[in-house]
Amino acid sequence: MVQHRIAIDAMGSDLGPGVIVPACKQALTDFDDISIVMVGDEQTLKGLLEEHGLANNERVSVVHATQVVEMTDTPVLALKKKKDSSMRVMINLVKEDQADAGVSAGNTGALMATAKFVLKTVPGIKRPAICTSIPALHNHTHMLDLGANIDSSAEMLFQYGLMGSALCAALDGDERPRVGLLNIGQEDIKGSDVVKEASAMLEASHLNYVGFVEGDDIYTGDVDVVVCDGFIGNVALKTSEGLAKMISYNIRAEFTRGLGSKLAALIASPVLKRFRKRIDSRRYNGASLLGLRKIIIKSHGGADEVAFANAIKIARLEAIQNIPERISQLTDTV
Repeated sequence: MVQHRIAIDAMGSDLGPGVIVPACKQALTDFDDISIVMVGDEQTLKGLLEEHGLANNERVSVVHATQVVEMTDTPVLALKKKKDSSMRVMINLVKEDQADAGVSAGNTGALMATAKFVLKTVPGIKRPAICTSIPALHNHTHMLDLGANIDSSAEMLFQYGLMGSALCAALDGDERPRVGLLNIGQEDIKGSDVVKEASAMLEASHLNYVGFVEGDDIYTGDVDVVVCDGFIGNVALKTSEGLAKMISYNIRAEFTRGLGSKLAALIASPVLKRFRKRIDSRRYNGASLLGLRKIIIKSHGGADEVAFANAIKIARLEAIQNIPERISQLTDTV
């Protein structure tokens, strides 16, 4: 059986390796075709591996790193001063083909800058973009960019469409995913000059471009990939996460308001559990740094065991599908 090797930045997280190690254990249990290389302080990691029964697991290894990229570190500091950080060593392993994909819950800016510097971009792609799936009425929607590039040119938006289409086709099995460009309206006259130019480029391409889409289409529209710049995308993503928390909080508050509400909650419990699972952001944790020559997955910094294990799952899927090669093939046809 082919083993897909996943390198893990075990130190780059708000919650630390104490959460990442059990998440890796869960991933190893779920998938027998992966092996994991944990990068970080060797003594700390070996102690945790012993604690979780992974010390003698042949599918787990440790690579020592002496530094950690902190959440407050600037990308420049991480690049120049922390060349032996768990993040940088993890990326180096991917570059040197000692791992098929890398996962980090560390500093997003540092991860993007370091990965781009070390791994470079696929020919034809100017800048990488952050892409993740968002729960929607009909399964989910892939959205990019989610914060890597605050200002995006028309050409970059067009490239996001290419990359998002390639990812969606590979992961969802849809060879003609519907691509929409986020705008303040669906009419051709609306939007900035950049958005209008990008729309014309997408329209002229071989992609299944459906035109402008609005914010509500992310969740309810007939679209598989939503393209936007990093500023708008990040605001939309954080708004989605906040809305999900607000809905969950209010439902819980209403069902615990009195005895009658508690009895109603007991009856509705199976439905509520299914609903909570559908909007649980942990099930969607793991954003792709699309456009790089190798696979890097960004986990949420505060990810728990369930969420980080899902990021490893995404890394495995992208390794199986060889997403960078698929993107390269698409750019070759433009």
